[in-house]
Amino acid sequence: MGFILFLIIGIFVGWAAGMLVKGHGFGGIVDLIVGVIGSVLGGFIFDLFGVVTYGLWGSIATSVIGAIVFLGVLALFKGSSANKKAIF
Repeated sequence: MGFILFLIIGIFVGWAAGMLVKGHGFGGIVDLIVGVIGSVLGGFIFDLFGVVTYGLWGSIATSVIGAIVFLGVLALFKGSSANKKAIF
């Protein structure tokens, strides 16, 4: 049950990050990938700065922030310099 909940949260987190950054989600599989990578990256970033979160909502917030950072880094490497736009 824990793994299924992890996947559901990953899909939600990827979708939420897509909505905040691009204005739309990316589709189920890509949302899941973005959410899982965001969870790992967010955990690393929060640990790096000594920030501790508790519970489900803390995990979701950590994951969304990590996914937004991940999408921001991807935007830096995507496309030509004439085609880049600010994401925030």
